[in-house]
Amino acid sequence: MTSARTPLAEPSRYIATPDAVKIAVYEDGPADAPVIVLVHGYPDNHTVWDGLVKELAGDFRVVRYDVRGAGHSQHPQRLRDYRLDRLASDLHQVAATVSPDKPVHVVGHDWGSIQAWEAVTDVGADRRIASFTTTSGPSLDHTGKWMRHTAFRPSPRNLSDAIGQALHSWYIGYFHTPVVAKLSWRLMAPRLSAIIGQVPSETLTADAMTGLKLYRANMIPRFARPRSRFTAVPVHQIVPTDDKFVRPQLAQAAEPWTPLLWRTTLKAPHWAPHTHAGELAEHVREFVGSLEADETPSAPAVIQPLRRRPRLDRKLAFITGAGSGIGQATALAMAREGARVIAADINVADAEHTVRMLRHHGGDAWAYPVDVTDPEATTALADAVMDLHGVPDLVVNNAGVAHAGGFFDTPLERWHQVMDVNFWGIVHGSRAFGSAMAERGSGHIVNVASAAAYSPVRILSAYSTSKSAALMASECLRVELASSKVGVTAICPGFVATNISHAATFSGEGSSQEEKRQHTSRLFAIKGYGPEKIAGAIIRSALRNRAVVPVTFDGKLARFGSRYTPGIVRLVGRLDPSG
Repeated sequence: MTSARTPLAEPSRYIATPDAVKIAVYEDGPADAPVIVLVHGYPDNHTVWDGLVKELAGDFRVVRYDVRGAGHSQHPQRLRDYRLDRLASDLHQVAATVSPDKPVHVVGHDWGSIQAWEAVTDVGADRRIASFTTTSGPSLDHTGKWMRHTAFRPSPRNLSDAIGQALHSWYIGYFHTPVVAKLSWRLMAPRLSAIIGQVPSETLTADAMTGLKLYRANMIPRFARPRSRFTAVPVHQIVPTDDKFVRPQLAQAAEPWTPLLWRTTLKAPHWAPHTHAGELAEHVREFVGSLEADETPSAPAVIQPLRRRPRLDRKLAFITGAGSGIGQATALAMAREGARVIAADINVADAEHTVRMLRHHGGDAWAYPVDVTDPEATTALADAVMDLHGVPDLVVNNAGVAHAGGFFDTPLERWHQVMDVNFWGIVHGSRAFGSAMAERGSGHIVNVASAAAYSPVRILSAYSTSKSAALMASECLRVELASSKVGVTAICPGFVATNISHAATFSGEGSSQEEKRQHTSRLFAIKGYGPEKIAGAIIRSALRNRAVVPVTFDGKLARFGSRYTPGIVRLVGRLDPSG
């Protein structure tokens, strides 16, 4: 059977991805307007957004693209070319190309939403993506975590929701069948217009068969080993209540991982971008417009109620490096536990962004600039904080920098910089608040060190030395303050995916700084250990008054090795892990 097909327009331009895949990009609207990037699902291409473009292009610069394997974009043949990290990299590349100087707003549907979730949960995504509107496409990792939670802590409602979603997801298993799935698409693709009320595009059959790789490359790995994927990007879930494939109950899977979360229901089927373009566009316009105006979106916020008394109810927490990474995750975690938060960062704009996140959900938070390497500035800030807010109950000295290089390759100025931030920053922060806490007779200081503190590595001489000094300073301070009822903890993480790897510097010969930085970021990210887990360890350690707390498997293994098999640790340290 044959039917009329809609020809695809020529793209505005092609953009090459980091792995050399050509992406067809379509652009509409004023060049100087806020940018909205639309990411389509399966088995669609950019034309599914035609209705939304008509509604939004008068006020926004609307960018669409055919995802790899669809429309006029290149169709890679290898299965691994359709993994989520590649798809997320495509989105980042498109965003950086069409709007190099300002973050973009992302709207995703179906598989476009799934890959956008991957992008917004990448480390530092909130610097590139201003907001994310998602419809009919959850994070696979969030879904995997939700399914595991349901299995291990079942309740009648949870089981009903999980079983209902599994029944509506029957097609996922079918799409994994060899030969049969492709053959059925040859028969089904021409009839798809009867399902979604849209004339199929000329590339639909090829897109549908190629796009099966999306399921085969991602579903089993992500559900078998779901990762902890946290995002600081404001997220708006638009939930079609008549969706036959993604049930509305699945929206709750995002709640533990998305502190800035709003949800709106829409009485619409799965292909809402086509069938309800006007209503969907209005929701997007209101959400994006509010954020552009620096206002709280009017859509209802999704707030996770605590089922117990908050562990840090009204406690005052002071956190350095709170604009990103572990510091930001700690601020969010402490606010969820009821703490009032002082967010300090050398980049006050980043600290203010963290504070806006906290205040959107009703938390008390304030942002201050601080250069932890400056003792006078740190003391002045501490005095101002204590005058205005009182003596903190918790001080988290988290600010840090990373540098890789051999002992002799590392210039002296880098040695001084790393020591100034990673060691002297902890000394300055502890001195600025410690005396007042001791005089009061309560409180806790948490110093973020590293597993590198007890793991000699040939390319981390300055970094390991600074963290070792921070660890010993914490141990000495703990002994000194014990009689004053002030606890001190040294947190020692191993590999953690944070902005510190993106901002790291390198000495020595070999690849460029950017190539080394990308290699390091990939190495850290592959561990799947996000900053929110370190934040949880910081809270638990403070409440339990722990002394030295290794975090992550490699951090704990290094701690064990340094105490019981130091020779082996030194042998491992001789290896060059830089690539």
